[in-house]
Amino acid sequence: MKIRDLPKEWQEKAGEKQTVRKYHIRLPIHIAAGIGALAEMYPGRTETQFITDLLSAALYELEESFPYVQGKRVVAKDEFGDPMYEDVGPTPRFDELVRKHVHMLEEDLK
Repeated sequence: MKIRDLPKEWQEKAGEKQTVRKYHIRLPIHIAAGIGALAEMYPGRTETQFITDLLSAALYELEESFPYVQGKRVVAKDEFGDPMYEDVGPTPRFDELVRKHVHMLEEDLK
């Protein structure tokens, strides 16, 4: 989800499944003030929900910004029959580590 999509989300739907882990952070005053302002603008959501949504959107956009690095292995062909090469940049490693951490966090829920 992109940052620009968040206000619409905040008006329309509830959050998703949460971990049992808690993360304690100290925010710079200006950031904390922005979170407080959002909580007043959208009173149906908590400050924690805003922090979660903003962090989620930032991670999504960060992953989108990872560069594609063409590998040597052909993994598919496009609609014109041209080869598509594996991505050997940071995205596959990030995705692999996310899956690993999702598994660990889901184990915590059991």
